[in-house]
Amino acid sequence: MKFNAPVPKQELENRLSALRSELEIRDNSWQMVLIHNPVNLYYLTGTVPDGLLVITKEQSILWVRRDYDRARNESEFEDIRSMKSFREISEYFNEIPKTIYLEYKYATLQWLNLVTKHVKFEEHKDILPILQHIRAFKSEYEIKCMKASGKIQSESLEQILPVFLREGVSEAELCGEVLLDLIRRGSMGSCRFENAHGEAIGGICSFSESGLNGISFDSPDGCKGTCIPIQALGSHSRKLKKGDIVFADIACGVNGYHTDKSVTYFYGKLSEHKNGDLIKTAYNICLEIEKKASAMLKPNTILSDIYDFAYNAVPDEFKAGFMFGKKFLGHSIGLAMDEYPAIAKGFDLEIKPNEVFALEPKIKLDGIGLVGTENTYLVSEQGGICLTGKPQPLTEIF
Repeated sequence: MKFNAPVPKQELENRLSALRSELEIRDNSWQMVLIHNPVNLYYLTGTVPDGLLVITKEQSILWVRRDYDRARNESEFEDIRSMKSFREISEYFNEIPKTIYLEYKYATLQWLNLVTKHVKFEEHKDILPILQHIRAFKSEYEIKCMKASGKIQSESLEQILPVFLREGVSEAELCGEVLLDLIRRGSMGSCRFENAHGEAIGGICSFSESGLNGISFDSPDGCKGTCIPIQALGSHSRKLKKGDIVFADIACGVNGYHTDKSVTYFYGKLSEHKNGDLIKTAYNICLEIEKKASAMLKPNTILSDIYDFAYNAVPDEFKAGFMFGKKFLGHSIGLAMDEYPAIAKGFDLEIKPNEVFALEPKIKLDGIGLVGTENTYLVSEQGGICLTGKPQPLTEIF
């Protein structure tokens, strides 16, 4: 896999064609779509400028404010044009449709004011449900990128992270060392979220009780963070000591495409911890759930059925801490860590071929810490194909 290579031209053309086709199915009266979110710009054009992609039934033009030369050099998109003002768009399109499609989640009032000053439209609809739908189904190119990411991630979290465990290392330092190792192996070094509460840093590490700190992001993880406003990486002051649970959820990515993986280690001997049996039992529950849930990742399986299976598989004494009390088991993943759809209560959708999901069963043990596992899976007729190594038994490091 060649890192940092341009998205193939045919890939971009296929995506635009899929978007137009889905629009025709849902609303054959559509006339214009405006895209400005970086993730969706990259998906459709292969570059992430400050600009605006305008799609009509006949044309698709990427108008770039900054940086035009870079966009031209790194993208195989056919029609890229420089602009200084949105006025140029209104001048090019003699007539702006009355109704256009926008990305509701990202169309801030400030952005709308800038655009509508020149691009005059009266009504708008949300394009994101359609984009989410087509992005959920990964092409061979996308799967290849995610396989490359998963290989890097499995090597680093399964083989290298345990080497970094030493008395006195802080959570933040450990997370940083693993992130640096991932980068050295070819990871892109950051991650993107659809949810605004997701920190684009790369992951978290927590030791024992530190993992009991809930975070504002919709995640089953726990982390104190580097400081109050940054609920990521880990604490500078919490240092590793014998008898600690080591929990790490650290993302990886290649060419924009993420994979997700969490690991749990025990620093010391479980037999010497007063709650060693409880920790091992909780972890093995998570391990068994991941193995069985991954086997259910077949076309036509209902997403909420996988969540129901997982929840029902948790013994009553662990239910309150399962998934940190949140009602999901996993999530779609690709250009963003938290893509649609989720494996969650109420998601009564059928799984389709070539979808990719992260499964992350985790259990919070009050007064003790957080344990769990996570891997990224490609849907297949035989069940989920793991892209990030494999589920690991709870390993003692001493």
